This record gives sequence, structure tokens and C-alpha cells, in this order.
Amino acid sequence: MKIICIGRNYADHAKELGNEIPDEPVIFMKPKSALLQSHTPFYYPEFTNELHYECELVLRVCKNGKYIQEKHASNYYNGIAVGIDFTARDIQEECKKKGLPWEKAKAFDNSAAVGKFVDITPDFKKSKINFSLKLNQEEVQKGNSADMIFNFDSLVSHISNYFSLNIGDIIFTGTPAGVGECVVGDVLDCYLNAEQMLTVEVK
Repeated sequence: MKIICIGRNYADHAKELGNEIPDEPVIFMKPKSALLQSHTPFYYPEFTNELHYECELVLRVCKNGKYIQEKHASNYYNGIAVGIDFTARDIQEECKKKGLPWEKAKAFDNSAAVGKFVDITPDFKKSKINFSLKLNQEEVQKGNSADMIFNFDSLVSHISNYFSLNIGDIIFTGTPAGVGECVVGDVLDCYLNAEQMLTVEVK
């Protein structure tokens, strides 16, 4: 099981962090140990002083594939959820300044929280999907799949050129603008089309 993540897939988010808008998907990975299990609390990592939330739509891969054509890509995922890509922003900035990889800022244990998956119907695939995140009951992020620079099918096709997709893999598809800091005691609630799908308390 792999956790494949896409960075800078919403123009407004790229701009808020001072990054260029990419001309192809930005891919990074998280190990299996990054997945926050449903029975496991999320504890603020002791190595960071600036923990950020990033709310994202997450796809569930349902078919093995490699070199997938975009026109067939929708056959390779059948579930969608809302997740949080937790980021140690201070660590990431230090690594970026030195030109170093930033996995330790993105791929640490429990850094990928994922809500329950909803099965994707043919009509659902054609719809524009709203999602949002509330921090202590205040909405701080709001996105729509129509605003992605690279849509689901193009992401699946592009990823499969480099990494074989396997049943059970999940794909974080990028975060919209509004990312920000969270601290101990904060409660983060994620919504998919106005339905609450995930709650994470920072301890």
C-alpha cells in the first residue's frame, strides 16, 4: 500500500506559499506508517514548531495498472475521501532552502489522516466535488475539484508512468488555499459535499 501525494495542484495554494504553478504534477510519497489509523490519536510532533493542516480529496485505487492512458484512468479508482496532509512547515522550509528532500516534513508517522471513503458512481465522477475543513468550528479551507490544475484522470495517468498503481493505494490530490497552523487542543473537521467525514483532535 502506497500513499501518493500531489503538491501545488491548486493555483491559489501555490501562490500563497510563493511557489510557481507547475506544468506537470508535483509528486511525493508518504510511507504506510504515515497513515493515521482510526483508533490512533494524533499527537503534535515534537520536532516541529509550525505544524500545518492541508485538506485534500483522496482517491482509492481499485485496480493494478502501469502506463495508464488518461481515457481509461477512471477505471482505476472507485472511492473518494477527505484527508489531511499534515506538514511540518518549518522543517520543510529549512530543507527547501538547502535544496534537500523534505520527506521528514511531510512523511512522518501519522501525517496522513483519511476519512471514510465514499464509493464513486459514474454520475459522481462527472460532478464537481466540494470539500472543506473547519478549524475549531471555523471554516478555513474550501475547495472544489473543478479548480484542480490537474484533474483526477490526468493525475492517475501521470503517476502510473513512474509508479505502478496497486489495489489499496491512495492518492492525495492536492490542497486548496487556506492552509494554516494548528496547535495542541485544536479540532479539525473535514467535509465532503457538506457531510462531515473526518475529525482529528491535535493532542
